[in-house]
Amino acid sequence: MMLNFCTLFDSYYLDKGIALYRSLEQVSDDFTLYIFCFDDKAYEILREMGLTHAVILHHSCFETPELLEKKAERSKAEYCWTCTSVTIEYVLDNYPVDSCTYLDSDLYFYRDPQVLFDEINGAGADVTIVEHRFKDDAYGRKLEQRNGKYCVEFNYFRNNDNARRVLSWWKEKCLEWCYDIPEPDRMGDQKYLNQFTTLFSGVHELQHLGGGTAPWNLEQYGIVSRDGTNIVMSDAAGKKFPLVFYHFQNIRYLPGHRVNLKSQTHDKKLKYAIYIPYLMEIEDIRKQLIERYGMDFSPKKLVRSSNPIVGFLQRHFAAFKVRMASDVVNLEKLPDYLR
Repeated sequence: MMLNFCTLFDSYYLDKGIALYRSLEQVSDDFTLYIFCFDDKAYEILREMGLTHAVILHHSCFETPELLEKKAERSKAEYCWTCTSVTIEYVLDNYPVDSCTYLDSDLYFYRDPQVLFDEINGAGADVTIVEHRFKDDAYGRKLEQRNGKYCVEFNYFRNNDNARRVLSWWKEKCLEWCYDIPEPDRMGDQKYLNQFTTLFSGVHELQHLGGGTAPWNLEQYGIVSRDGTNIVMSDAAGKKFPLVFYHFQNIRYLPGHRVNLKSQTHDKKLKYAIYIPYLMEIEDIRKQLIERYGMDFSPKKLVRSSNPIVGFLQRHFAAFKVRMASDVVNLEKLPDYLR
């Protein structure tokens, strides 16, 4: 069965987007990734690369006067969040696909995702969402209250009337309001997902723990075995599961060829098994992009919020907020961490 995915990013995330594509190509022979490029540089480079399983799309293909108005009002990240549902809808409207699954561009696949779609099809789902799976403690509950129960990272929509109703509702909510501001019932594009299961039928919560592993839940797991990118993990109850994809959210590059993983786990064996191969892939992609296209990957001050106070904190402190020394790794010594 052909798997149809979409993602969106600009040239700032180009290295991560290419890594996402490469990871899918390594684990699956039957997929298409619809890539929505949010600036000209990303569009031109990806078109030139001629990726076999990708369809390269320019942001102008879907931007309406209403969206352009939101673009002027919202930060770059907030605008991308506004467009998540729009890009899914564009694929369903314009290509002969049975479904489309949105992927965050900083995901990386370690196994064939078909196992996740076997679960989705077995559940007869029209829509699938993934829980954050925050730890069940005071801090985890605080994170869920702020960010919502579900994560916008792997969001499946079947091309049928029921799924379209969910998607249309989500799109209209994001057009109405989509900011990096936590409120009781909304936060970016993400907290709207809390209402999917109560407002609509046919919505499935992904059960496979190997789909949705991320920094915010990694400390709950341990590593059982690693053979290259074939990683088997276990939860606190000892249940084993293969890692299907990981969400590399919040990695921060530092001066002096170092990076802050922000992994949120003290388990070096686990974190390095996941993070180091990914960083090696990113470094290889960056080298090619620098040599061929003269791209600059010096540490940038990323701002997600249109709120000036939040933006200031993100610009000046986010990268340097180190919670544990083992999260800071030297990019010039990456293979050493796997010994």
